[in-house]
Amino acid sequence: MSRKQDIEVSRRGFLKATGSFAGAAVGLPYMLPSGILAAPAGATANDRLTLAVIGVGGMGTVHLKNLLEFRKEGKVNITAVCDTDEKRLAKAVETAGPGVTPYRDYRYILERKDIDAVVIATPDHWHAVQTVHACECGKHVYVEKPASVTVEEGKAMVAAARRYNRAVQVGAQARTAKGAHATCTAIRNGIVGKVTKVTCWHYETPVDEKPVPDCDPPPELDWDLWLGPLRWRPYNPRYCPGTFRWMMESGGGQIRDRGAHQFSTVLWCMDADEQTSFTVEASGVAPSKGLWDCPVTMDVTYTFKNPDWQLIWGQPGEKIGKSEFGNVFWGEKGRLILEWEGAYKDAEPEAVNFKVPPGGVVPPRTDEYDDFNMNHKADWFKAIREGTRPAVDIEIGHRVATLCNLGNLSYLLGRKLVWDGERQQIIDDEQANRLLGKPQRYPYHL
Repeated sequence: MSRKQDIEVSRRGFLKATGSFAGAAVGLPYMLPSGILAAPAGATANDRLTLAVIGVGGMGTVHLKNLLEFRKEGKVNITAVCDTDEKRLAKAVETAGPGVTPYRDYRYILERKDIDAVVIATPDHWHAVQTVHACECGKHVYVEKPASVTVEEGKAMVAAARRYNRAVQVGAQARTAKGAHATCTAIRNGIVGKVTKVTCWHYETPVDEKPVPDCDPPPELDWDLWLGPLRWRPYNPRYCPGTFRWMMESGGGQIRDRGAHQFSTVLWCMDADEQTSFTVEASGVAPSKGLWDCPVTMDVTYTFKNPDWQLIWGQPGEKIGKSEFGNVFWGEKGRLILEWEGAYKDAEPEAVNFKVPPGGVVPPRTDEYDDFNMNHKADWFKAIREGTRPAVDIEIGHRVATLCNLGNLSYLLGRKLVWDGERQQIIDDEQANRLLGKPQRYPYHL
């Protein structure tokens, strides 16, 4: 199969490969409020987007509640929710109310012609496959961070968004949040002079202190669909739900979780979205027991040229601020701290009170809601309406995920990597280049 064919999967062929279209909506073996499943789901106003939420766990529930607020304002319709866990699905249907159809399998949502856009909040290993398929089916996409778990996945996501002209927003909300914007404005206008180093601190990855044997999955969980593109393995309670983050192939540890937030903000503040080539060198300590395999402690140094600066991930690193994680911009005239990633925490007072000098720059930011999660979606809706790219367009999200993924790859290989951002290859390292992608399990693949 050619690379083009590999990216452009036939959506109907993909669906037919796994069964008929009949019985798309899942049967819920739990008690639901009267009338929810019987309510009509098709009526939409011409000026409203019709949306579905795929994955209704932690962040998925946040997104669903945001969309309910938009629905109250008459801006969107919510017509479907999807999850591989029927207990979560039942709760989401109850939260969303009448007119929302539940699905276990996201592919039936993509087949619906009345749905304009989807919010994807599934585990990380599903992000790329679902985003590409959604674009192929004509849906705009809001996908949780990190964008992808491999470089090749990220490339496929960008290619699909461009080919099908879809607005794909990655959920690194700080770029539309007030704290990160104040910090970005101050840094770009020289509050600390030329920045030569940005350091990040973050607490360690947990260790599976009490491993348990494999067992049958709980009856409400479709384990095959949860695994999706991952290689088959028996169910173990330590794999999910949230603990998938501590497995390299599905979550990638702290650097691919919170690092995706922090690195997005750092690149924005440094005006470095186009500075795509760098070297990366990582070291870390693997867990000594248990199922999880991401490094407990980790140090990663990224070196950029023209302009010259370094980005340093420390796990735990040197904690400069008060919060569990954050970063420091080190400049010729001092330093500026940013707690968390600039969304959940405010900017430092000196950044908030910074006055832009005459002729200075103010980075653009959608400013419709005080709540940064709501504002990030408003930015996405604006991009859909106007045919523009959102604040964290998939190409930006891919570049951020590439930093995270190459940090992990350098750790796994135990050596420095030289990344050519234009060619999207590692220079003079055939073995490392073979690891930029990985096989995906049929039929859940690109």
